[in-house]
Amino acid sequence: MRIAIIALGSRGDVQPYVALGKGLKQAGHLVRLVTQENFGDLVSVHGLEFWAVSGNVQEIVETKEMRELLEKGNFLAIQSRTAELVQSVAIDWANQGKAACQGMDLLIVGVGGLNIAVALAQKLGIPLLQAYVFPFTPTKAFPGVLFPDFVDKTGGFFNRLSHQLVRQALWQGFRNADKLVRQKVLGLAAASFWGPYNTDCLKKYPTLYGFSPSVIPKPSDWNNTYVTGYWFLDVNVQQAPDWNPPSALVDFLQAGSPPIYIGFGSMGNRNPEATANLILEALAKTQQRAIMLSGWGGLHSDNLPDTVYLIDSVPHSWLFPRVAAVVHHGGAGTTAAGMRAGVPSIIIPFFGDQFFWGQRVAKLGVGTEPIPRKQLTAERLAQAIQKTLADSTMRERAANLGAKIQAEDGILCAVAVVEEIEKGGVALLY
Repeated sequence: MRIAIIALGSRGDVQPYVALGKGLKQAGHLVRLVTQENFGDLVSVHGLEFWAVSGNVQEIVETKEMRELLEKGNFLAIQSRTAELVQSVAIDWANQGKAACQGMDLLIVGVGGLNIAVALAQKLGIPLLQAYVFPFTPTKAFPGVLFPDFVDKTGGFFNRLSHQLVRQALWQGFRNADKLVRQKVLGLAAASFWGPYNTDCLKKYPTLYGFSPSVIPKPSDWNNTYVTGYWFLDVNVQQAPDWNPPSALVDFLQAGSPPIYIGFGSMGNRNPEATANLILEALAKTQQRAIMLSGWGGLHSDNLPDTVYLIDSVPHSWLFPRVAAVVHHGGAGTTAAGMRAGVPSIIIPFFGDQFFWGQRVAKLGVGTEPIPRKQLTAERLAQAIQKTLADSTMRERAANLGAKIQAEDGILCAVAVVEEIEKGGVALLY
């Protein structure tokens, strides 16, 4: 089959779909990855066809305005700003997406790009397969990803309602852009006020979830849905498959006890120096070695002790099994990598589904309670580090969960679903 995958957002939003595309390509399909222009190297190095759409998420995240919004963690404010940016490129995306999807046999999309994918599927008559990396289908089993865990205590009705509200939060800000695209480019009627979620093209084919059933078991009210296991890509962005670690990093790892990993991915910091100093103070309190990832947030310190190693990027799949614990923002991909490595996590959520993953890690007993970024102090971080190192039960649970995730092959399961679609059915694969 000729398959187009639309994946828009940060690296964490794009990388799982590169992994899925790579698995589909290895199964003999032609795969085109439609994503922002700054991910060309990530896509191409894995042998997928890259189709660029306008925009560079890293440049947006690094602006002063977005750094401040991310650090404050106000989801609605972040969503409002993102909606403004999307509207400014919506026409370009529609034209670029239409060209990319012409002649395709199947379109795959997650939350990033869902609205444009639905419109393109309707216009071009292409089958559309939903493939998500966080829960997006309403269920009574647990609350939506933007809601606190205590909502679960109110019962199944409110859990299901919270998922519907998440969908609306992600739709209403982009509704005007979607209407513009449909009218100006695709010649389609406007979608429902409540969003495209009940359109026929989303009901005909199954929904895939790229996370482990050991982390989130499939709810009983999820019909025609497959929880396949994670879609891991074991190479960092812009690194070739033959990547080798810097010798200085290897020397640091071998020079003492396993360090702590600390990195916040694409999350911005208004004052990276102050954040770095907070981290260094927590490490001094615990007398722990650490590897700090500068990331898009630009974490740095001019006076690093020799017990701390600073690096711009490193594959999680290589590094995480070599550390004692991982401290991060709680993105879906980083959370998955930490759990697969079998080491405890300390999640510092900034906004969005990061709080959900922090709560899930704590509920599974494989990490501490999440510490929201706005509440992060050196003392709280030091206490969390001490707990992950001293709690043998937590470490055992983390190791056991890691073994279960390592035994799964989410990409193989997802490819099997796609190939059943090619045959004309998706009945009871497992």
